[in-house]
Amino acid sequence: MKKIGFMAVFLFVFLLAFPHNGQAAAGGAKIYLDDKELNLSGNAKVENVNGNIMIPFRVVGENLGFNVAWEEKTRTVTIQKDSTVMKLVVDQKTADVNGKKVSMDIAPILRTDTVIVPLRFVSEEMGLTVDWDNTKKIVYLYTQDYGIGNSNNGAGAGSGNQTNPGSNATAEVSGISFQDNQLMIATTGQVKADSFKMTGPDRIVIDLQNAEFSNTFSNNSPLDQHFTGSLDISGYPDVSKIRYSLYNDNPSTIRVVIDLTHAKNYKLTNNNGLYIVDLNTSDSSTPANPGGGSGKKTVVIDAGHGAKDPGTTGITGKKEKDFNLALVLKVGDILKQDPNLNVVLTRSDDTFLELKDRAKIANDLKADAFVSIHANSAGSSAASGTETYYQRDASKEFANVMHKHLVQAAGLSDRGVRYGNFHVIRETKMPAVLLEVGYLSNKNDEAALFSESFQQRVAQGIADGIKEYLGVE
Repeated sequence: MKKIGFMAVFLFVFLLAFPHNGQAAAGGAKIYLDDKELNLSGNAKVENVNGNIMIPFRVVGENLGFNVAWEEKTRTVTIQKDSTVMKLVVDQKTADVNGKKVSMDIAPILRTDTVIVPLRFVSEEMGLTVDWDNTKKIVYLYTQDYGIGNSNNGAGAGSGNQTNPGSNATAEVSGISFQDNQLMIATTGQVKADSFKMTGPDRIVIDLQNAEFSNTFSNNSPLDQHFTGSLDISGYPDVSKIRYSLYNDNPSTIRVVIDLTHAKNYKLTNNNGLYIVDLNTSDSSTPANPGGGSGKKTVVIDAGHGAKDPGTTGITGKKEKDFNLALVLKVGDILKQDPNLNVVLTRSDDTFLELKDRAKIANDLKADAFVSIHANSAGSSAASGTETYYQRDASKEFANVMHKHLVQAAGLSDRGVRYGNFHVIRETKMPAVLLEVGYLSNKNDEAALFSESFQQRVAQGIADGIKEYLGVE
């Protein structure tokens, strides 16, 4: 068996990912070490104890060859590898690691014929890479040796600690998202992309050579200190999880793994640095050359405000953020029916985003158009109507097209196309507009804005305007 870092099996750290009720869910879990399944013999079962993942200490010795010992008199488990010695005492939340006292969240527990120990504690002490597929109940453990210099030998989405990550990179990965059964990876610079399928379990692997994560990648996507992260996927029967990491440092390589629920074909295309892995295909041929374009247009729809930022408040107390989100979701649903469009929402629930992050999403995706949706307010309750704002001359034509459709759909007063120095339409690099659909400070406008029929009609108008401007009608 390949030698690995001390106590890698303890990297089984899923305190948050495992279900928190009962031991059966954890007990049926499988463990993969460097993409090879470990054989947990006999009664060696993983347990979930009040949300803490525990495992019999002898599993360490059986699978990794470490020296483990049990002293019944003091009820102490001793685990040793090379110069590292760890001592854990039953019912005590303090461990001894090379003579240093370290606190644990849960103490070791004495069962009838074994002692179970907390995996989270030891994993944090050792710092290797781990991931958890909650759908399949599979633990993925990856050693540093496996991640570095082995880009063709597996599908690990983790490389462990990087001493000089991305030092030879000539490009950046600036964003990752998944929707409409498509994975989208935004890049800048010269990237060499390669993709392949693997089985046991089924997954699709995309390697992006000469690339590193951008400095702002973690603003919108999880990324830990080991340059590893993942996206939990729900609502898509083909995919259980997306994993990504700085997988190799020579050459600097970002690896993205799509964990599948079953074998699946795909197509990989490149649309000016936006790599798209499309699972909506029955084509069994070789994936498309990623050097070619997908032909799709990308549009980003922004629901203004959100969470702690409610926006303006209507005359009856209704919040702008709620109107913005409701309308954006309807626009997104309409546009996603067009096979010629990639549609990205800056937010799809009541979350808060900084203005700079909204613009960054669109810029990182190299979007073809950006639309920010709002409702207005004024000191006078008499103010009413619809306005469309642009900031750059390059956006004026887009604003005119959008305003034509918006006014017709809304049926409110036409307050015209206007210049506005708003951050999201100033800092975006593509044609961008900000729509003020109506005035919440006007009782008639407010009533209309929160009408389902009005929202559906306006959503269709906004979608029609976007499609006309992008030429995808």
